[in-house]
Amino acid sequence: MKFYIATDHAGVDLKDWTVEYLREKGFEVEDLGPYSKDRVDYPDFANKVCEAVLANDNSQGILICGSGIGMSMAANRHKGIRAALCHDAYTATVARGHNDANVLCFGERIVGKGVAASIIDAWLAADFEGGRHEGRVAKIEAISCN
Repeated sequence: MKFYIATDHAGVDLKDWTVEYLREKGFEVEDLGPYSKDRVDYPDFANKVCEAVLANDNSQGILICGSGIGMSMAANRHKGIRAALCHDAYTATVARGHNDANVLCFGERIVGKGVAASIIDAWLAADFEGGRHEGRVAKIEAISCN
């Protein structure tokens, strides 16, 4: 599996740490920036990750900002993206298992490296459960608000 990852200026340190954490676990990771703490707009980087995930099978995304809220809102504007804002291992497990989430979001100002590691590990360990959840995910995908 390949991961695409990006942040805004408020999450650079945790993004850099996450890139290395995933690579140490043997995953291919493409860092889509930014590469400094100069101010940027998070929707621009959410778009980069979402477009990459949608264009590449067997890939997932990780988006980080100060809180994770803005990134998750921007990501979920993309049809086919199910971005989940996770604050702990439980929410990461449920996001994958029940919602077939394909983009993980969290905030550098909310979680530290230890919690981020537990979130990522739970995300990696979980698989979509299907079954009763398939119809619900299909209903999410069928929503068109434009």
